[in-house]
Amino acid sequence: MITIGTGSIEVICGSMFSGKSEELIRRLTRAKIARRRVQVFKPRIDSRYSEVEVVSHGGLRLLALAVESSAEILEKTHDRTEVIGIDEAQFFDKGIIEITNRLADLGKRVLIAGLDQDFRGVPFEPMPALMAIADDVVKMRAICVRCGAPASRTQRLIASDELVVVGATGMYEARCRRCFEPGVATVDGSLPFPDGEPPPNP
Repeated sequence: MITIGTGSIEVICGSMFSGKSEELIRRLTRAKIARRRVQVFKPRIDSRYSEVEVVSHGGLRLLALAVESSAEILEKTHDRTEVIGIDEAQFFDKGIIEITNRLADLGKRVLIAGLDQDFRGVPFEPMPALMAIADDVVKMRAICVRCGAPASRTQRLIASDELVVVGATGMYEARCRRCFEPGVATVDGSLPFPDGEPPPNP
């Protein structure tokens, strides 16, 4: 249990569509209800749903400040801020590791959400380092769209070798370890079902 008022780092990680942003918003909302001074940051590159909010795939929203770099987070954090939320941390530079540590050392509670693996199934830096320095790590899982099993991988559905391609439904889908195919899938969308039949209706 992390004590309120002491510095800490909490990481919420997992695949796309696993509820990371939703959990981040839930924790930040609870901090606001507890009358903590909260600031929320997001990378400017992530403007899928809003340029001024953290938005979950389920539609939950929370006002946030979009920044270009991790250094901006430190620059724009107020001295009296008690709780800091950072969404889509995988899009930040490696400086986010030192800055997160520094904020926690200053007594702030830092909540971070991000993808732990990229579309190849490879650890998505700087998330592994943030997980290592965290006081608490929660790994969320989605539902595999092919077989219905718990999913921990993000399948890319478009033809691109770029590591960062910002997108959501139609560009990515959640897959379990068995159904995941590392790398780029067909441009037409989801690959065939592994057994030739779609999963049964839940």
